[in-house]
Amino acid sequence: MQLQFFFFELSFLPCLLFCNTSSFSYENVTAVPSSMDWRKKGAVTGVKDQGQCGCCWAFSAVAAMEGINQLSTGKLISLSEQELVDCDTSEDMGCNGGLMDNAFEFIIKNHGLTTESSYPYDGTDGTCNTKKESSHAAKITGYEDVPANSESALLKAVAKQPVSVAIDASGSDFQFYSSGVFTGECGTDLDHGVTAVGYGTTTDGTKYWLVKNSWGTSWGENGYIRMQRDIDAEEGLCGIAMQASYPTA
Repeated sequence: MQLQFFFFELSFLPCLLFCNTSSFSYENVTAVPSSMDWRKKGAVTGVKDQGQCGCCWAFSAVAAMEGINQLSTGKLISLSEQELVDCDTSEDMGCNGGLMDNAFEFIIKNHGLTTESSYPYDGTDGTCNTKKESSHAAKITGYEDVPANSESALLKAVAKQPVSVAIDASGSDFQFYSSGVFTGECGTDLDHGVTAVGYGTTTDGTKYWLVKNSWGTSWGENGYIRMQRDIDAEEGLCGIAMQASYPTA
């Protein structure tokens, strides 16, 4: 296991004031599948690697947008995190941190996001390429926040689409995770944006969230982590239920 994970900029900027959107469309969902894996539904692109740039927020938002775009159009398109790093600078701060909801707002105002291939990731803060920015490969119409501190509400959302979530990833247990259902020590000081792309239950009955990280495929289970679900604390393990949101098509 390489030590590089300790040097990642865990630069998610949590919403310190009330910032929830007013609606939660999945509130009245009563039945959800016993398990979900959006990878198997073709709604998740390959694991990406943010490198030394603290723009986890961009990777989280893009993964959620890639998911809803596939669900609404039938096309899985890898979208550009670098566009967000370079161009979404009014409230987000590129490699120095940001917030997924701010990214969604930028994408809405910008009328879309371009592809990864058109505006490739280079892991540094750059000047916005307005020509590439104006070429839209996918768009969203809005976003919604999942009611905070409710794993049951988060379950309703993840049953319907990939969801951006914030977690506390500062602990060594998390950073050196390799496989299995993660039940390690972690707090709730949100510092890392990732994407919940499913959930399930192991053969021994342990419930988990399936989470896509942006630390490359050599970390965890080929870039993913399964995190224990339905714990006693309402915030969820590592605060996963504290500040979740998803884009709408």
